[in-house]
Amino acid sequence: MSYPGSYKYTKDHEWIDVSGDRGRVGITDYAQQQLGDVVYIELPEVGARLKQGQSFGTIESVKAVSELYAPVGGEVVEVNGTLKDKPESVNADPHGSWMIVVKIADTTEAGALLDAAQYQA
Repeated sequence: MSYPGSYKYTKDHEWIDVSGDRGRVGITDYAQQQLGDVVYIELPEVGARLKQGQSFGTIESVKAVSELYAPVGGEVVEVNGTLKDKPESVNADPHGSWMIVVKIADTTEAGALLDAAQYQA
């Protein structure tokens, strides 16, 4: 699977797709492969404030439970409710299955993340 070049990535295997001061956040293909079949995803409420690197929820598979970490700080302005009913969509389309949208507090934080080539290396 190729990693979208417009996204930024964390060492914890989250991605963020930044558009202006908003960022859609999800997990990478590598992360979903490591997890195996995802059975449950716990996400924050709209309005939650996150710091960069802070846990914003958990993702549960048949193998393990993992924390989800915010690639940037800011306020959660949207949560993908579809994932509550269909968490397995993360396995089918990890780079299309966003989890939260964050209104980014400091856009320079995203600039410090890995690009697709750095992440794949």
